[in-house]
Amino acid sequence: MCVRVCAVDWHYEEMALDDFRKVLPYLNDVETVVLEGWGESLLHKNLAECVRLVKAEGPEVGFVTSGMGLTEQRIVELIGAGLDFVGFSLAGVAPQVHNRIRVNSDLNAIFQGIRWFQEVKARKKLERPRMHLVFLMLQDNLSELEGLPALAHELGVKEIVLLNIIQIGSDWQDQQKIFSCTSGEARYEEMFARLSTEAQRLGVKVRMPSSVATDVAVCDENPLGNLYIASNGEVSPCVYLFPPVGSPFKRIYCGQEYMQEKVSFGNIFRDPFLSIWESVSYVQFRKAFLARQKFFRDRRLALIDMSRLAELRGSTPPEAPAPCRTCHKMLGV
Repeated sequence: MCVRVCAVDWHYEEMALDDFRKVLPYLNDVETVVLEGWGESLLHKNLAECVRLVKAEGPEVGFVTSGMGLTEQRIVELIGAGLDFVGFSLAGVAPQVHNRIRVNSDLNAIFQGIRWFQEVKARKKLERPRMHLVFLMLQDNLSELEGLPALAHELGVKEIVLLNIIQIGSDWQDQQKIFSCTSGEARYEEMFARLSTEAQRLGVKVRMPSSVATDVAVCDENPLGNLYIASNGEVSPCVYLFPPVGSPFKRIYCGQEYMQEKVSFGNIFRDPFLSIWESVSYVQFRKAFLARQKFFRDRRLALIDMSRLAELRGSTPPEAPAPCRTCHKMLGV
Protein backbone atom coordinates (compact mmCIF):
# COMPACT_ATOMS: atom_id res chain seq x y z
CA MET A 1 0.00 0.00 0.00
CA CYS A 2 1.22 3.47 -0.80
CA VAL A 3 -0.48 6.87 -0.72
CA ARG A 4 0.04 7.17 -4.47
CA VAL A 5 -2.47 4.35 -4.98
CA CYS A 6 -5.14 6.92 -4.09
CA ALA A 7 -3.71 9.70 -6.28
CA VAL A 8 -4.66 9.80 -9.96
CA ASP A 9 -2.15 12.55 -10.81
CA TRP A 10 0.98 11.26 -9.08
CA HIS A 11 4.09 13.01 -10.44
CA TYR A 12 7.08 10.73 -11.01
CA GLU A 13 10.17 12.92 -10.90
CA GLU A 14 13.70 12.82 -9.51
CA MET A 15 16.06 15.67 -8.73
CA ALA A 16 18.69 16.08 -11.43
CA LEU A 17 22.28 15.82 -10.22
CA ASP A 18 23.10 19.33 -11.46
CA ASP A 19 20.17 20.67 -9.43
CA PHE A 20 21.22 18.63 -6.41
CA ARG A 21 24.63 20.35 -6.52
CA LYS A 22 22.85 23.70 -6.07
CA VAL A 23 21.73 22.58 -2.60
CA LEU A 24 25.20 21.59 -1.40
CA PRO A 25 26.45 25.07 -0.33
CA TYR A 26 23.65 25.19 2.27
CA LEU A 27 24.64 21.94 4.01
CA ASN A 28 27.56 23.21 6.10
CA ASP A 29 25.41 23.76 9.19
CA VAL A 30 23.06 20.80 8.59
CA GLU A 31 23.24 17.75 10.87
CA THR A 32 21.41 15.15 8.79
CA VAL A 33 20.30 14.80 5.16
CA VAL A 34 17.70 12.17 4.29
CA LEU A 35 17.81 11.42 0.56
CA GLU A 36 14.18 10.56 0.05
CA GLY A 37 10.79 12.06 -0.41
CA TRP A 38 7.79 10.19 -1.73
CA GLY A 39 9.65 7.73 -3.97
CA GLU A 40 12.25 4.98 -3.92
CA SER A 41 15.74 6.39 -3.41
CA LEU A 42 17.45 3.41 -5.02
CA LEU A 43 15.82 4.27 -8.36
CA HIS A 44 18.02 7.38 -8.57
CA LYS A 45 20.96 6.38 -10.75
CA ASN A 46 23.24 8.93 -9.07
CA LEU A 47 22.36 8.01 -5.48
CA ALA A 48 25.91 7.00 -4.51
CA GLU A 49 27.27 10.25 -5.94
CA CYS A 50 24.64 12.22 -4.00
CA VAL A 51 25.75 10.45 -0.80
CA ARG A 52 29.38 11.28 -1.56
CA LEU A 53 28.59 14.94 -2.23
CA VAL A 54 26.62 15.32 1.01
CA LYS A 55 29.37 13.66 3.07
CA ALA A 56 31.90 16.10 1.61
CA GLU A 57 29.86 18.91 3.18
CA GLY A 58 29.78 17.27 6.61
CA PRO A 59 26.23 16.03 7.46
CA GLU A 60 25.20 12.47 8.16
CA VAL A 61 23.32 11.02 5.21
CA GLY A 62 20.99 8.12 4.59
CA PHE A 63 17.58 7.06 3.33
CA VAL A 64 14.72 4.58 3.78
CA THR A 65 14.16 2.01 1.08
CA SER A 66 11.91 -0.81 -0.05
CA GLY A 67 15.03 -2.53 -1.36
CA MET A 68 13.89 -2.26 -4.97
CA GLY A 69 16.79 -3.04 -7.30
CA LEU A 70 19.30 -3.45 -4.49
CA THR A 71 22.38 -5.45 -5.45
CA GLU A 72 25.60 -6.30 -3.63
CA GLN A 73 27.55 -4.04 -6.02
CA ARG A 74 25.18 -1.14 -5.31
CA ILE A 75 25.73 -1.67 -1.59
CA VAL A 76 29.51 -1.59 -2.03
CA GLU A 77 29.14 1.72 -3.91
CA LEU A 78 26.87 3.26 -1.26
CA ILE A 79 29.09 2.20 1.62
CA GLY A 80 32.14 3.47 -0.24
CA ALA A 81 30.41 6.81 -0.72
CA GLY A 82 30.05 7.17 3.07
CA LEU A 83 26.44 6.15 3.75
CA ASP A 84 25.67 6.64 7.46
CA PHE A 85 22.27 4.99 7.86
CA VAL A 86 19.65 3.07 5.93
CA GLY A 87 16.12 2.08 6.91
CA PHE A 88 14.26 -0.85 5.39
CA SER A 89 10.54 -0.32 4.96
CA LEU A 90 8.41 -3.26 6.10
CA ALA A 91 4.70 -3.92 6.38
CA GLY A 92 4.97 -7.48 7.66
CA VAL A 93 7.37 -10.15 8.84
CA ALA A 94 5.85 -12.71 6.45
CA PRO A 95 6.24 -12.15 2.68
CA GLN A 96 2.56 -12.75 1.95
CA VAL A 97 1.58 -9.94 4.34
CA HIS A 98 4.28 -7.44 3.38
CA ASN A 99 4.01 -7.99 -0.38
CA ARG A 100 0.25 -7.50 -0.35
CA ILE A 101 0.49 -4.16 1.48
CA ARG A 102 3.73 -2.78 0.07
CA VAL A 103 2.95 -2.84 -3.64
CA ASN A 104 5.94 -3.73 -5.88
CA SER A 105 8.11 -4.62 -2.88
CA ASP A 106 9.38 -8.13 -2.11
CA LEU A 107 10.18 -8.94 1.52
CA ASN A 108 12.66 -11.70 0.69
CA ALA A 109 14.59 -9.22 -1.47
CA ILE A 110 14.72 -6.81 1.49
CA PHE A 111 16.08 -9.58 3.72
CA GLN A 112 18.74 -10.37 1.12
CA GLY A 113 19.68 -6.69 0.91
CA ILE A 114 20.12 -6.47 4.67
CA ARG A 115 22.32 -9.58 4.64
CA TRP A 116 24.44 -8.11 1.86
CA PHE A 117 24.89 -4.92 3.88
CA GLN A 118 25.96 -6.98 6.89
CA GLU A 119 28.39 -9.05 4.81
CA VAL A 120 30.02 -6.02 3.20
CA LYS A 121 30.32 -4.23 6.56
CA ALA A 122 31.87 -7.32 8.15
CA ARG A 123 34.27 -7.80 5.27
CA LYS A 124 35.42 -4.19 5.46
CA LYS A 125 35.25 -4.15 9.29
CA LEU A 126 32.90 -1.16 9.32
CA GLU A 127 30.33 0.00 11.86
CA ARG A 128 28.33 2.01 9.32
CA PRO A 129 25.87 2.33 7.82
CA ARG A 130 23.57 1.86 10.80
CA MET A 131 20.48 -0.10 9.82
CA HIS A 132 16.94 -0.02 11.13
CA LEU A 133 13.59 -1.54 10.24
CA VAL A 134 10.72 0.87 9.52
CA PHE A 135 7.34 -0.82 10.07
CA LEU A 136 4.09 0.80 8.87
CA MET A 137 1.35 -0.19 11.32
CA LEU A 138 -2.08 -1.00 9.90
CA GLN A 139 -5.10 -2.95 11.03
CA ASP A 140 -4.15 -5.63 8.49
CA ASN A 141 -0.65 -6.26 9.84
CA LEU A 142 -0.82 -5.68 13.61
CA SER A 143 -0.56 -9.43 14.21
CA GLU A 144 2.93 -9.23 12.64
CA LEU A 145 4.27 -6.84 15.28
CA GLU A 146 5.15 -9.46 17.86
CA GLY A 147 7.54 -11.14 15.42
CA LEU A 148 9.47 -7.94 14.70
CA PRO A 149 12.05 -8.09 17.52
CA ALA A 150 13.02 -11.67 16.66
CA LEU A 151 13.27 -10.74 12.96
CA ALA A 152 15.47 -7.72 13.71
CA HIS A 153 17.68 -9.83 15.98
CA GLU A 154 18.04 -12.54 13.34
CA LEU A 155 19.04 -9.95 10.72
CA GLY A 156 21.47 -8.22 13.08
CA VAL A 157 19.48 -4.98 13.05
CA LYS A 158 19.49 -3.06 16.34
CA GLU A 159 16.57 -0.68 15.90
CA ILE A 160 12.90 -0.80 14.91
CA VAL A 161 10.89 2.32 14.06
CA LEU A 162 7.10 1.93 14.12
CA LEU A 163 5.05 4.34 12.01
CA ASN A 164 1.40 5.25 11.72
CA ILE A 165 -0.16 6.03 8.36
CA ILE A 166 -0.34 9.85 8.24
CA GLN A 167 -1.28 11.00 4.74
CA ILE A 168 -4.69 9.33 4.24
CA GLY A 169 -6.48 9.72 0.93
CA SER A 170 -9.10 6.95 0.85
CA ASP A 171 -11.76 5.45 3.08
CA TRP A 172 -9.85 2.15 3.11
CA GLN A 173 -6.69 3.84 4.34
CA ASP A 174 -8.71 5.67 6.97
CA GLN A 175 -10.11 2.35 8.21
CA GLN A 176 -6.58 0.91 8.32
CA LYS A 177 -5.13 3.46 10.75
CA ILE A 178 -4.60 2.05 14.24
CA PHE A 179 -4.64 5.31 16.18
CA SER A 180 -7.65 7.06 17.62
CA CYS A 181 -8.41 10.72 16.98
CA THR A 182 -10.12 11.06 20.35
CA SER A 183 -8.60 10.87 23.78
CA GLY A 184 -9.22 7.73 25.77
CA GLU A 185 -7.69 4.43 26.75
CA ALA A 186 -5.14 3.08 24.28
CA ARG A 187 -6.30 -0.20 22.74
CA TYR A 188 -2.86 -1.51 21.96
CA GLU A 189 -0.85 -0.78 25.10
CA GLU A 190 -0.57 -4.44 26.09
CA MET A 191 0.65 -5.42 22.64
CA PHE A 192 3.19 -2.59 22.59
CA ALA A 193 4.35 -3.54 26.08
CA ARG A 194 5.00 -7.14 24.98
CA LEU A 195 6.84 -5.86 21.93
CA SER A 196 9.02 -3.58 24.04
CA THR A 197 9.79 -6.32 26.56
CA GLU A 198 10.82 -8.79 23.87
CA ALA A 199 12.88 -6.18 22.03
CA GLN A 200 14.69 -5.23 25.24
CA ARG A 201 15.44 -8.89 25.92
CA LEU A 202 17.00 -9.22 22.46
CA GLY A 203 18.90 -5.93 22.65
CA VAL A 204 16.77 -4.21 20.00
CA LYS A 205 15.70 -0.57 20.42
CA VAL A 206 12.08 0.29 19.51
CA ARG A 207 10.73 3.74 18.68
CA MET A 208 6.96 3.94 18.53
CA PRO A 209 4.35 6.68 18.20
CA SER A 210 1.26 7.05 20.34
CA SER A 211 -1.91 5.21 19.33
CA VAL A 212 -4.09 7.82 21.05
CA ALA A 213 -4.41 11.47 20.09
CA THR A 214 -2.30 13.80 22.21
CA ASP A 215 -2.12 17.54 21.67
CA VAL A 216 1.54 18.29 20.90
CA ALA A 217 3.29 21.65 20.77
CA VAL A 218 5.30 20.75 17.68
CA CYS A 219 4.93 17.56 15.65
CA ASP A 220 7.88 15.20 15.40
CA GLU A 221 8.56 16.36 11.83
CA ASN A 222 9.88 19.45 13.71
CA PRO A 223 9.38 22.23 11.14
CA LEU A 224 11.32 24.54 13.46
CA GLY A 225 14.54 22.74 12.59
CA ASN A 226 13.77 20.60 9.57
CA LEU A 227 12.53 21.19 6.05
CA TYR A 228 11.73 19.30 2.88
CA ILE A 229 13.09 20.10 -0.58
CA ALA A 230 11.06 18.60 -3.41
CA SER A 231 12.62 17.29 -6.60
CA ASN A 232 11.74 20.56 -8.37
CA GLY A 233 13.42 22.66 -5.65
CA GLU A 234 10.30 23.83 -3.81
CA VAL A 235 10.97 24.30 -0.09
CA SER A 236 8.26 23.10 2.28
CA PRO A 237 8.20 22.65 6.08
CA CYS A 238 7.69 18.90 5.73
CA VAL A 239 7.04 16.12 3.26
CA TYR A 240 3.34 15.89 4.18
CA LEU A 241 2.74 19.46 2.99
CA PHE A 242 4.19 18.93 -0.48
CA PRO A 243 3.23 15.53 -1.94
CA PRO A 244 3.92 14.97 -5.66
CA VAL A 245 0.31 15.50 -6.73
CA GLY A 246 -1.77 18.41 -7.96
CA SER A 247 -2.83 21.17 -5.60
CA PRO A 248 -5.10 21.09 -3.69
CA PHE A 249 -4.80 17.46 -2.63
CA LYS A 250 -7.21 15.37 -0.60
CA ARG A 251 -6.68 14.63 3.06
CA ILE A 252 -8.90 12.53 5.26
CA TYR A 253 -8.33 13.76 8.78
CA CYS A 254 -10.09 11.99 11.65
CA GLY A 255 -12.73 10.70 9.26
CA GLN A 256 -13.47 14.03 7.57
CA GLU A 257 -12.33 14.99 4.07
CA TYR A 258 -10.37 18.19 3.43
CA MET A 259 -8.70 19.72 0.39
CA GLN A 260 -5.27 21.08 1.27
CA GLU A 261 -3.15 23.38 -0.87
CA LYS A 262 0.49 22.39 -1.19
CA VAL A 263 2.81 24.59 0.87
CA SER A 264 6.03 26.04 -0.50
CA PHE A 265 7.91 29.12 0.71
CA GLY A 266 10.25 29.40 -2.26
CA ASN A 267 12.44 27.51 -4.69
CA ILE A 268 16.02 26.79 -3.66
CA PHE A 269 17.13 26.46 -7.30
CA ARG A 270 16.18 30.11 -7.87
CA ASP A 271 16.32 31.84 -4.47
CA PRO A 272 19.04 31.97 -1.78
CA PHE A 273 18.14 29.77 1.16
CA LEU A 274 18.15 32.61 3.71
CA SER A 275 15.69 34.61 1.63
CA ILE A 276 13.33 31.63 1.79
CA TRP A 277 13.89 30.78 5.46
CA GLU A 278 13.56 34.40 6.57
CA SER A 279 10.63 35.28 4.32
CA VAL A 280 7.68 36.84 6.15
CA SER A 281 5.36 33.90 5.42
CA TYR A 282 7.84 31.25 6.55
CA VAL A 283 8.72 33.19 9.71
CA GLN A 284 5.01 33.52 10.55
CA PHE A 285 4.55 29.79 9.98
CA ARG A 286 7.29 28.98 12.48
CA LYS A 287 6.13 31.64 14.96
CA ALA A 288 2.86 29.74 15.35
CA PHE A 289 4.81 26.71 16.53
CA LEU A 290 7.07 28.80 18.75
CA ALA A 291 3.97 30.23 20.46
CA ARG A 292 2.64 26.73 21.03
CA GLN A 293 6.02 25.64 22.36
CA LYS A 294 6.02 28.49 24.86
CA PHE A 295 2.46 27.71 25.99
CA PHE A 296 3.24 24.04 26.61
CA ARG A 297 6.45 24.94 28.42
CA ASP A 298 4.63 27.44 30.64
CA ARG A 299 1.95 24.86 31.40
CA ARG A 300 4.56 22.32 32.48
CA LEU A 301 6.23 24.90 34.73
CA ALA A 302 2.85 25.81 36.24
CA LEU A 303 2.35 22.20 37.27
CA ILE A 304 5.60 22.47 39.21
CA ASP A 305 4.93 25.95 40.60
CA MET A 306 1.26 25.70 41.59
CA SER A 307 1.09 29.46 42.25
CA ARG A 308 1.21 29.97 38.47
CA LEU A 309 -1.47 27.43 37.65
CA ALA A 310 -4.28 29.98 37.85
CA GLU A 311 -2.66 31.96 35.03
CA LEU A 312 -3.21 29.13 32.57
CA ARG A 313 -6.40 27.59 33.92
CA GLY A 314 -9.00 27.51 31.15
CA SER A 315 -6.59 28.73 28.46
CA THR A 316 -6.00 26.83 25.24
CA PRO A 317 -2.84 26.49 23.16
CA PRO A 318 -2.32 28.89 20.23
CA GLU A 319 -3.40 27.30 16.96
CA ALA A 320 -0.93 25.51 14.72
CA PRO A 321 -0.41 26.96 11.23
CA ALA A 322 -3.53 26.44 9.12
CA PRO A 323 -2.02 23.78 6.79
CA CYS A 324 -1.06 21.66 9.82
CA ARG A 325 -4.42 21.66 11.57
CA THR A 326 -5.68 18.76 9.48
CA CYS A 327 -2.51 16.67 9.72
CA HIS A 328 -2.48 13.61 11.96
CA LYS A 329 1.08 14.45 13.02
CA MET A 330 -0.34 17.21 15.22
CA LEU A 331 -2.07 14.49 17.23
CA GLY A 332 1.25 13.10 18.37
CA VAL A 333 0.76 9.93 16.39
